[in-house]
Parts: sequence; C-alpha cells; structure tokens
Amino acid sequence: MMRRREERFFPLCWVNWASRRLFISAHAGVIVNSWYLLFPSVVLLVAAAWRDIATRTLPDPVSILLAGAGILSRVSEGWQAAAVSIAVALILFLLLLLLAVYGLLGGGDVKLAAAVALGLPPAAAWDFIYATMMIGGVLGAIYLVGPRIVPRSRPALGTSPLRRVAAIEAWRLRRRGPVPYGVAIAGGGILMVLSAPGP
Repeated sequence: MMRRREERFFPLCWVNWASRRLFISAHAGVIVNSWYLLFPSVVLLVAAAWRDIATRTLPDPVSILLAGAGILSRVSEGWQAAAVSIAVALILFLLLLLLAVYGLLGGGDVKLAAAVALGLPPAAAWDFIYATMMIGGVLGAIYLVGPRIVPRSRPALGTSPLRRVAAIEAWRLRRRGPVPYGVAIAGGGILMVLSAPGP
C-alpha cells in the first residue's frame, strides 16, 4: 500500500513539472546548457533517486526526458558533438547491460546511466562514471555496515511518507536488501549538472 502511494504521488509531480520546463525551454530555443534546463534535470534525478529508495524502481519517463534533454544539449553544440555523445552513451549502455544480464545491476539503472551520458561530452561522461562509482562505493559500504547499526522500527499509521520510507529502508538494511544504485547514478548526474558552466 505504501509503495503504491509513493509511486503514484510523490515523485510524479516532480517529473510532470520538470517535463514541462524541459519542453518549454526546448520550444523557446533556450540553450540547453543554461540553468533553464539544468535545474529541471536535477529535479528529475532527485525524483529518480527518491523512487529508487522508496520502491526500488526507476521510472522510464525520467530516463526518456533526460535522454531527450541530453540530445538537445549536444545538438546545440553541433551534430558531431551529438554523434560522439550518442556513441559513448551506447557503449556505456551495452557495458552496463552485461552487468544487468548477470543480475549485478537493474534495467532501470542501465537506462538512467545511459540517459545521463547522452547529455555529456566524452570527458564528462567518464567523470560521471567515476563519480557514480565513488558514490556507489560509499552506498555499498553503508549497506554492508547498516544491518549492525540500524535500529528496529515500524512505520506507524498516519506518519509522513519520509518516515515510512525510512522505516522500510531500515527493514531492507537489516535483511541485506538490494542497494538502490539509482541513487549513485543520480548523484553522479547531479554532480555533472552542477559542475556545468552557467549561462
């Protein structure tokens, strides 16, 4: 029940808002590297991280919107720049797909990482991979140590969604549940977005 409520309400309003901003910016011919598109991209990545924590799923609309914004961003710098970024994103997608086939990564993680890479020049794409791996390592360490230090708690009826998700996450930690690697991917993407030059 809690999963359905989180899935239906909390992040979808963020995704809808960000998608409108992305569409308006693209339609108005705004340069995609400006803050008009950078801020909605951060909102989409935060929504993806929240959804991964709350439900261990990553919504496809977030990946689709980020991929679209990324392609627009690279096309604004020339078709050659866009082609190189598409090639890098495709290579990343195929490499991560191998990990997903062996159950080491989720399909949503693969799509989200490739979508973020689409909007980055090759050098920044490697920085994104490095940042994601570092954040993922910290996240993995937390999930290794967490079961020993997380107190037992149950989500009380009528509490806030954040408290309910925290209680469920504590339950997952104690049972050594899967790491929400979408959080690491979103964190790496946000670092790349925030390090981009302003308008």
